[in-house]
Amino acid sequence: MPTDHVDFRRREPENLVREHGLDLRLLHPWPGLATPFRGAWCVLRPGDRTDTHQHREQELFIAMAGRAEVVVGERTHVIAAGDLMLMPGDVDHHVLNPNDEDFSYYAIWWDGVMAEEYLA
Repeated sequence: MPTDHVDFRRREPENLVREHGLDLRLLHPWPGLATPFRGAWCVLRPGDRTDTHQHREQELFIAMAGRAEVVVGERTHVIAAGDLMLMPGDVDHHVLNPNDEDFSYYAIWWDGVMAEEYLA
């Protein structure tokens, strides 16, 4: 693999769209990028609350800035910059930001179906 070719998507925070109760930018589509996972750059503004949802995929949150609360089922978990949080699939969850600063995180999700599609 040539070491002189790298591909950037610059200024991600300036290209977010409002969906599901937060500002985000999905990793895919990205021409030429094939992965066994999906991901999104996510920002919850003060007072934001994501839609409660569940999905079959496991999900990893990488907290980059600020603090928030992740509600999984009936339990509330505080997450802050520098934290990682791994959630199993098929559980109701949402994220809320009761603080006065943005909470930024990267979400990555995957399952066996995605891995099989990647390997096919």
